[in-house]
Amino acid sequence: MPRLLYASTSPYSSKVRMAALYAGIAVDLVPIKTEDKPADLIDANPLGKIPVLVLDDGRSVHDSRAITQHLNRMSKNALFPRNPDKRLEAEVLEALADGICDCALSMVYERRTRPEDMVYQPWLDRQWAKITSALDLLNANPPKLPKKITAGQLALRACLGYLSLRFAGKWEKGRSRLVRWAARFDEKFPELKPCVPA
Repeated sequence: MPRLLYASTSPYSSKVRMAALYAGIAVDLVPIKTEDKPADLIDANPLGKIPVLVLDDGRSVHDSRAITQHLNRMSKNALFPRNPDKRLEAEVLEALADGICDCALSMVYERRTRPEDMVYQPWLDRQWAKITSALDLLNANPPKLPKKITAGQLALRACLGYLSLRFAGKWEKGRSRLVRWAARFDEKFPELKPCVPA
């Protein structure tokens, strides 16, 4: 069985855990603390980043988008549509959700790793402006939630979960459609809710 090195707070790990579960692919979940730089992680990904999917033959797949593509191939397209236009739509939504998470994570690390007097507020403001711009776009036209969803919707749910974990009460203002979207996602796919960042 493939092993997934992950962290419960990571939005990228969340997306991959949801993707594996949704696609019906069993993985052995291995929680990792990246700050400890465990040998398991460094051997699997010299960048020391999660998630990492370690295959049965010892090969490693890292970067959450590479993992969702691999899981999609393993599941015969459970995560991305075969139709080229629909597939592109799913890939773009996944990339947008991951991009929001990239900005949010850089804000968290800016505050976590620097002394308070060295935190660079213009950097935080710039990242937050990117996040709000993307969220406003999504709020204006939330993605559909059909019976068969894609890695794009999974990525967005993981992203909103991460924002609720790290920026609760801040991202939701003026975005009631996106808040309702997340609630509807949890109602339609309750089996995936335990994978949301916490």
